[in-house]
Formats: sequence, C-alpha cells, structure tokens
Amino acid sequence: MANLETTYLGLKLRNPLIVSSSGLTSSVERVKKAEAAGAGAVVLKSLFEEQILHEAGSLSVSSDYPEAIDYLQAYVTSNNVENYLNLISEAKKAVSIPVIASINCMSASKWIDFAAKIQEAGADAIEVNVFILPNDPKMTTESYEELYYVLAEKLKKVVTIPIAFKLGAHFTNPLRIVEQLWYRKVEGVVLFNRFFEPDFDIEKMRVVSTEVFSNPSDLRNTLRWVGMAAEKVKNIDISASTGVHNGEAAVKLLLAGASTVQVCSALYKNGPEYLKEMLAYIETWMKSKGYTSVNQFRGAMSYGKIGDPAVYERSQFMKYYSSHE
Repeated sequence: MANLETTYLGLKLRNPLIVSSSGLTSSVERVKKAEAAGAGAVVLKSLFEEQILHEAGSLSVSSDYPEAIDYLQAYVTSNNVENYLNLISEAKKAVSIPVIASINCMSASKWIDFAAKIQEAGADAIEVNVFILPNDPKMTTESYEELYYVLAEKLKKVVTIPIAFKLGAHFTNPLRIVEQLWYRKVEGVVLFNRFFEPDFDIEKMRVVSTEVFSNPSDLRNTLRWVGMAAEKVKNIDISASTGVHNGEAAVKLLLAGASTVQVCSALYKNGPEYLKEMLAYIETWMKSKGYTSVNQFRGAMSYGKIGDPAVYERSQFMKYYSSHE
C-alpha cells in the first residue's frame, strides 16, 4: 500500500489533500465529515475582516450616538471572534487531523491580537488570506507589497505556530513575494487564492458576482508558479490551490513540488466523499510508476528537475498556432 504521508508547515499529514477554507469547513460537523472522507487536514472557513466591518457599520447606521456606535462595533467584532475561536477549539477536540485557522484580512493592522487568540484556541497553524487591492495610482507596486511584509513581521512576533500566506496570482513577480515572506520566517505559501470578481447584469443594470467555483483550466497557472517556486525558494512549503478538480490534477501539482494540495470546488460539486476517489487515483498512479511514497516523486517535474526548464517560462502561443493557418 502506498504511503501518502507528508509534512506541511511542520505538521504531519496522513495524505497531501487539504479541504480549503470554505463553507465545507464552517462547522465542527463539516470538519468531521472532511476527516471521515479522508482529508489530510482542514483549513477552517475564514473570519472576514471585511464582513465584520460591514456588519458593524450596518448596525451603527441606525444610531446617532457615538457611544452606541462604538458599543455596536465592539459587540459585533467580539461575538464574531468568539464564535470563531469556539469553532477552533471544538474542531480540535472532534478530529485528529490538523486544524488550520484562516484569517481573511484587508490590512496589516487589524488582526494581530486575533492571531494570538487563534493560537490560544489550539489551532495547529494559521493561513493568512490577504489581498490589498491596488486601487491608488499614486502608490508604487513596492509600497503595496510592503504591506504584506509588515503583516508577516507583526504576526511572527505574536505567534509561534506556523503561518502560511495565501496569495493571489496578480503580483508582477510572485517569486519575489514568496522569497520575501520566507526571509521573514513565514513557513508556507498557498498558490493561489480566488477573489470576488465583478460582472455586470446589463438587464437589471447592477454589479453581480462571477462564477465562484474554479475551473479545471485554472490549474495551468497554478502549475507554472508552483513548479518555479518549488525550485527557486526551496525552503518554504507550498500548498497548491485553484483548479484542482480530480486526482490527476493533485498528482501534477505534487510533481511540480507542492507539499500539499487544497481542494474546494470539486468537493462542492461532488461532495466531500470525492476525496476518497482522488486519493484512490493518487495511489493507483503511484503503483503504476513504482512509487511507494509521495516523497519519492514530489518535485520530480519542478523547474529545476525537467530537461528544458524554459517550458515553464514560455508565454506566447506562436509555436502552436503556426500550424493552424
């Protein structure tokens, strides 16, 4: 029988499949279902800074008293945080797999104290889900990137459990971001996050959300950057995310050098039990290639291991379109 054990953020996992932060991990019962289906670990659904601020703001609109506004904002924040901390502690009691908490923040200042409370609640690690929208033409690229580094430095001062930054794919140089986070002693990165993207309903003339689930084709971008980051920033753990819809995709990302693979959209479409099918595929593939452990093939097709690493850098289609007049 194949050995699927792996390590991620210093944690021992029975296999590399992680149920990513979502409604699939929003309650203790759902976390238990993920464990029963075979998950190696879970990332709890994030508590959103944006959501708390919105709720606090909505409640305060009805009051003309500054003291009441302050009270309402503090009450909403405290209750959301307390509920989340309870979810962490109860999930840790209910399952034996690692439980990773998730912070979804918009700034580099709001969540430092909250991170310390997450550690006290018993989380095995923290996934920092942060996206600071570059909406000011007067700010430089470097100044936006610096906000991520400041957040990392502040977090490392208040917690001792491992931290992973879940990054978007929109940086000019993702490899530099990964390397700079490693310099700041961040143990891992998740490549990549999916964000809300607007669309227009031209009949009702309003802004709506686009498709929330990933597509299998999204894997290509993840594959490229995982394969390059695994070679160029070797001492940081990489969890691959976005576009993972079957066991074959998971194998590809492990070959690229990922320590773990996060699954979400495929489980929404097929149910948590689909994890068993994905794990069975990985085992069958390993047996067909003569591998007995994940460590034997992880990174075998990363940027530094393949014969022609330039294929990772190729970005134009001229070669492929030339035969299609």
